[in-house]
Amino acid sequence: MMASPAIPRGVWILGFVSMLMDVSSEIIHSLLPVFMVTALGASALAVGIVEGIAESTALIVRVFSGALSDRFGRRKPLALLGYGLGALSKPLFALAASVSWVLAARFMDRVGKGIRGAPRDALVADLTAPEVRGAAYGLRQSLDTIGAFLGPLLAVGLMILWAGDFRAVFWVAVLPGAVAVLVLWALVQEPARVGPRMLVRNPLGRASLAEFGRPYWFVVAAGSVFTLARFSEAFLVLRAHEMGLAEAYTPLVLVVMNIVYSLSAYPAGRLADRASRSALLGLGLAVLVASDLVLAAASNLAAVAAGVMLWGLHMGLTQGLLATMVAAAAPAHLRGTAFGIFNLASGVAMLGASVLAGWLWDRLGAPATFACGAAFAAVALALLWAQSRDRGAPRRL
Repeated sequence: MMASPAIPRGVWILGFVSMLMDVSSEIIHSLLPVFMVTALGASALAVGIVEGIAESTALIVRVFSGALSDRFGRRKPLALLGYGLGALSKPLFALAASVSWVLAARFMDRVGKGIRGAPRDALVADLTAPEVRGAAYGLRQSLDTIGAFLGPLLAVGLMILWAGDFRAVFWVAVLPGAVAVLVLWALVQEPARVGPRMLVRNPLGRASLAEFGRPYWFVVAAGSVFTLARFSEAFLVLRAHEMGLAEAYTPLVLVVMNIVYSLSAYPAGRLADRASRSALLGLGLAVLVASDLVLAAASNLAAVAAGVMLWGLHMGLTQGLLATMVAAAAPAHLRGTAFGIFNLASGVAMLGASVLAGWLWDRLGAPATFACGAAFAAVALALLWAQSRDRGAPRRL
């Protein structure tokens, strides 16, 4: 039996770039919901609108950046542009004097994330042999998520050191973002193409879209319904704050979530190379249902922590898996477009989910918000089960 190919050096470097940018972003994002509510006087609905617009923007922009990366056959320049915009947005948070200013900063940051996301995900597939692609996506996601809990940990330490000075902590986020851009520029190389490059004149045209088959559109539909059930993590932070967690310690919510996420993402990616991906996706949805129900019923911080840990586990089980499923179902020369369309559909769902979550929180309270999330996740699980019973459905995408 031949040994599996090694994960390429470029994937490791892309993972470290993601880690550095996530340290930068999560220093800010772990404090931002509480900063908006306490320092700027925002409502939960306003937080939901800002988060919904920001996260959906990141996902929607990916359709255009992914198509452009296919059109020109280059991934790295667009990834550099996206990471550069993310780094440039960080000072705006420290200067923000109103919710509209925060929205502008989040919009710029997420446009950058959207520009880099699909080309980077396509570049991982370009660099990696199919036999280890699930592991490669799991590794990149794990490294990314390490940054997502190091950032909040740093935020907690700095908030304690600087007596709750949000703006001073936000300035620290500028440095790791700048380093991420430099590492990507200096160390990541696109793979040499074998043979003539297939020119994709119009990646979003009818002829190109006709190349995507039923397995791909199934992944798009599954990802969209799944995203309806998974609104912004800002509401996890608000739930803990509502249960009495002090402002300086609210980033620990994302620390807990992302530790579980990081520890589970790589093993889940390895498992996706060997087991039924639809079954793994179903398991992730079941865990999300459990997380939402625990958070809805929570009456103390211990229960909130349990719900947050389950949330992190469902992220680890599903996020790298969905990327692997997209890469497996899409034509190689249209991978950027494939990731873009997938994220466009997920972005629209994310916007609706976060706005609905904010509205429910203001009108009916936190339990109703998480109960609604559990209902959406249960519907997604039922649809996935129905698809698996369809004789024509793919058993392993």
